[in-house]
Amino acid sequence: MTVAVTGASGQLGRLVVEALLTAGERPVAIVRDPAKVADLADRGAVVRQASYDDPAALDAALTGVERLLLVSGNEFGSRVAQHTNVVRAAERAGVDLLAYTSIPAATRNPMILAREHRGTEEVLATAAVPTVLLRNSWYWENYAAGAAHAARTGVLAGASGAGRVSGAPRADYAAAAAAVLTTDGHAGRTYELGGDDALTGAEIAAVIAEVAGRPVRYENLAETDYAAVLGEAGLPESVAAALADADTGIGAGLLEIRTGELAALIGRPVTPPVAAFRAMLG
Repeated sequence: MTVAVTGASGQLGRLVVEALLTAGERPVAIVRDPAKVADLADRGAVVRQASYDDPAALDAALTGVERLLLVSGNEFGSRVAQHTNVVRAAERAGVDLLAYTSIPAATRNPMILAREHRGTEEVLATAAVPTVLLRNSWYWENYAAGAAHAARTGVLAGASGAGRVSGAPRADYAAAAAAVLTTDGHAGRTYELGGDDALTGAEIAAVIAEVAGRPVRYENLAETDYAAVLGEAGLPESVAAALADADTGIGAGLLEIRTGELAALIGRPVTPPVAAFRAMLG
């Protein structure tokens, strides 16, 4: 069986390829720049060059591929068109299963970050290839910069109020994707994936405090004020607005996932938050 991963040099895609290699597979790593995954090639991955904008290159990259993970791109505003290129190439290649990394409740999720996932899921709904949706909740790594700042200053800012987020490290989501790609019975499924622990902003601050060994408090801000804080930290205005909107979504419970499906797919408990934040903060 030939398994392929798009965006294999990215943060999530690389981890999926590594999980597949650990499982004894020889995955196809599809990347724009093969030099970025030379280490994966040395470990046995088959590297093929293609971008989401190049249908001809995608056709070549998917030759002989039976199962494909489409890792959502990072070019906001262009992602639905780019993902559609991958879906059409998968159809032409006769792929047996196409998995896509989406966001919880994508079809009804009002978050800014959900818009292009919703558009992609609409394309997948009519695709001539069996699909499976991996609706990933938050990555704990999304807090990396904020957690480091909080460890220094004693304050974690956000706009999520008392809302809870079912986070998990990227590696756990990657392990789930690898499991779906290498086992049967997933076609047509939609998995709502999140960690075993759903934490409030104050509880995340407490985790950071435990790891940092100093008090950290959570400061809840209005969405616009939090966006301004993120902008002052150097994020582009559109990214800051999307992340602040996501925090408001967390406040509304949009990223609180209680299905247990992530743990079920990886066959073990999801990595505890303290361990995840300790890995991030050293």
